Amino acid sequence: MTLNEFGPGARLVITRLTGTGAVKRRIMDMGLTKGTALSIRKVAPLGDPFELTVRGYELSLRKQDAKMIEVEEAAQ
Repeated sequence: MTLNEFGPGARLVITRLTGTGAVKRRIMDMGLTKGTALSIRKVAPLGDPFELTVRGYELSLRKQDAKMIEVEEAAQ
């Protein structure tokens, strides 16, 4: 499943990045890499952007970019 399929409160782990080139590099530079745990804090009313907590900081991510991030639910 991809990140954009989850809602607020979801705790997830990144399994794969599907973007290519500069887009993939930008996502990785934000700290979103394979094996990274994250949680979705909020989603804007129209579904774009997502507000995430990743590696101890808050990050806003566009829905288009969230579609490139494959995730699985984190073990509780």
